[in-house]
Amino acid sequence: MAVLAVPQPAGAAETSPVGFGAGTTGGGSASAVTVSTLSAFKSAVTGNSAKVVRVNGLISLSGQVDVGSNTTVLGVGSASGFTGGGLRLKKVSNVVIRNLNISKPLAPADGITVEASSKVWIDHNSFSADRDHDKDHYDGLLDVNHGADNVTVSWNTFKNHFKGSLVGHSDNNASEDTGRLKVTYHHNHFANVYSRIPSLRFGTGHFYNNYVEGADTACHSRMGAQMLVENNVFRSTKVAVTTNRSSDVDGYANLRGNDLGGAATEISRVGSFTSPPYAYSAEPASSVVASVTSGAGAGKL
Repeated sequence: MAVLAVPQPAGAAETSPVGFGAGTTGGGSASAVTVSTLSAFKSAVTGNSAKVVRVNGLISLSGQVDVGSNTTVLGVGSASGFTGGGLRLKKVSNVVIRNLNISKPLAPADGITVEASSKVWIDHNSFSADRDHDKDHYDGLLDVNHGADNVTVSWNTFKNHFKGSLVGHSDNNASEDTGRLKVTYHHNHFANVYSRIPSLRFGTGHFYNNYVEGADTACHSRMGAQMLVENNVFRSTKVAVTTNRSSDVDGYANLRGNDLGGAATEISRVGSFTSPPYAYSAEPASSVVASVTSGAGAGKL
């Protein structure tokens, strides 16, 4: 299937997700509630009724806060969000997370964990930590596991971290993960993130129009995962895509239209995933850096 290469205006904010998370509406048109304390936030995101929760200011966390189904969490302005911990979506559906700063999630907390959940849109957030500590001091910035499905990760920044985004937590979880873990990553900026951009087991990943700089290992397909890596830009990166590291079973990958910037590729198995089951427009790699650097992250909606 030929993909129409129509550049998206830099910084354009979709009103609904493109990719595997298409159809996610979160709280929809529910009246928004604005919170500025941890206790108020916890109360506001509990339960499965439709709700829109606006976070005003930076809230310190220890661990993670569980977010209910049918929820939109939206940061106010460019400097609102959470530090020290993160959000967990566990056994929920239809959740939108936008315009938040999420920083320094101390292990074992991830910045966001999507666990056994479906229909999730993570858009225009700024994830960050630092690389001044051991690689296990912080956990993942965004991890998707335990059979989660239908997730779109768009227009986010991921900066200064060791373990970026893990999809599928274990080589031994085939029974729960096979046929699930379908994730789309587009127009994200990964800067000084060492690896897991993303690391994908068992699932199906579409990675397009992303800008990766300063990685050791970026896209990692393993345990039979299928990954389509399309029209991305890699800079100062050792290995852009690998299918044969760290697991007993290799993954699969298809590459097209990328600007590798001198990065190596290690493709032991070429995949069959070439035509995603949704409409999208992949802009050419030549315009990705401009689009992503101007449009990705919190404060750009």
